[in-house]
Amino acid sequence: MRRLLALRQEQKLTTRHVRLMAHSLEVTERTVWRWLAAAERDESAAAEPGARAQSKDRFSVTPEVRRLLALWKGNVAAVHRELIARAARGEGDPPPSIPTLHRAMRRDLTPGERAGLAGGERAARKHDVFLARPRSWRNQVWETDHMQVPVLVDVDVDGKARRPWITWFTDCATNAITGVAVTPGDPSRESVLAALRSAVLREDPYGPFGGVPEKVRVDRGKDFLSRTVTAAFDLLDVTVEDLPAYTPHLKGTVEGLNRAVEAMFLAALPGYARQPRPGRRCSRPKDEVLLTFEDFTARLLAWTLWWNTEHRPAPLGGRTPLQAWQDDPTPLRDVPAADLWTFTLEDAGTRTLTTRGIRFRKRDYVGPWMTGQAGIQVRVRFMPHHDHRIEVYHAATGRYLGPADLADQATEEQVSAVRRARAARSRRLKKDLEAAQRERYAAVNQPEAPRRLGALTGAQADAELTQRADLDLAQLAMPDLIPHAAPPADWRTPASLAALTTPGPPVRSPYGRDGACAPDGPGGRAAPPTTDEDADAS
Repeated sequence: MRRLLALRQEQKLTTRHVRLMAHSLEVTERTVWRWLAAAERDESAAAEPGARAQSKDRFSVTPEVRRLLALWKGNVAAVHRELIARAARGEGDPPPSIPTLHRAMRRDLTPGERAGLAGGERAARKHDVFLARPRSWRNQVWETDHMQVPVLVDVDVDGKARRPWITWFTDCATNAITGVAVTPGDPSRESVLAALRSAVLREDPYGPFGGVPEKVRVDRGKDFLSRTVTAAFDLLDVTVEDLPAYTPHLKGTVEGLNRAVEAMFLAALPGYARQPRPGRRCSRPKDEVLLTFEDFTARLLAWTLWWNTEHRPAPLGGRTPLQAWQDDPTPLRDVPAADLWTFTLEDAGTRTLTTRGIRFRKRDYVGPWMTGQAGIQVRVRFMPHHDHRIEVYHAATGRYLGPADLADQATEEQVSAVRRARAARSRRLKKDLEAAQRERYAAVNQPEAPRRLGALTGAQADAELTQRADLDLAQLAMPDLIPHAAPPADWRTPASLAALTTPGPPVRSPYGRDGACAPDGPGGRAAPPTTDEDADAS
């Protein structure tokens, strides 16, 4: 632009020069002529063609405007109305026009700031730039996470369709899924231990991926930081990196896997909950047949195998995770299956093996290996939430003795009947509570106090209160039916209480651990015992 300005001052500027400049800047020739005119008035405009002229009275976004933007969730028109109302009350200068406000916000605020003021921290994070960690070696870092799949599955537990949870471990260097576990309901530390066991073992059907990693990244989930899971990681000599809250970008490998499994696998399954459907209501087709839990688990494991052996992620440069794993010469650290099973069990302390078996959580557990072993000290380990069986070890030597099953265990029919009874009781209780809390109020079209609806006669109110009183055992009690005995003569008893007692010779009440207090002596202190019996009692 300075070159064109010099040519114009020398009167050597031609239309061809302007046309070439407009073509190079991808603007019209009229725009170039306007920029030249602005540069003749102010030479500083030639350094930044098209920039608006700087002025001292130009509107800029102030901290107060930022607070109003956050209050009105980025609504510029609402902020403009608020500024006009404040100016009318004499609390500031009149605001500029709405287009000027928009220009100021585009100029003074970044896209991330505008999104954050409108939608919060999560919306602002979408405009951030994140660095990618360099690729390391296999088993150097694993990442783990829970994911609730958006697919309804017939779990055949209580007759309702549920969305299962997936717990998996992935290797950051090769993008391989080393271990996976599927839970019909909410996951727990048992889900983490099951996935960890499948991730570490390299024998069939889990191999060839596995071994013990050097570090595992978790996201402050209480299941991953539970005492049992952290103890298992400590025994395996694995460092647990607890990431800060709301930082999914710090474990991008497993978060990317969560997104990939939905787009590449879950979206095509029957019962997918996020499938666009015709009509105003997003209801599922009535003839849709859901997958069983077994079928869903089998398909997920097949997809996991395809991901590890056939899929070629872009960061691997055209290789599959299996090829990247096999090309890495880093030695692996394996753990025997028996030792791994011991490490991933929760310790319940020592017990004494009696003739009735092992007493654990107020229940007896027995096993065929217990014959002739009564009287020894054993250590109990168990898988969380698997209360039908425990694993028993010798307390002194640590030798594995065998499993013990719950004695007198209920049948599946009995368990199902108990669960149905509990569910019916919960539904009745929920219905009663909702009926007690359901109150309706009259609609108003002018300011007035809320008016509760529901007429009730005085006789109905008295009948309901009488019925409620009959059910209250505290009101049915009659404490004055048998008057209390008279207190000892040397007690200071108020006249109002003495009138309620039975007249008669005073009886000295014992005092000590039963909570009664000794009679007062001189100066308000307890009187000393006067007899040998009293001395023994004291």
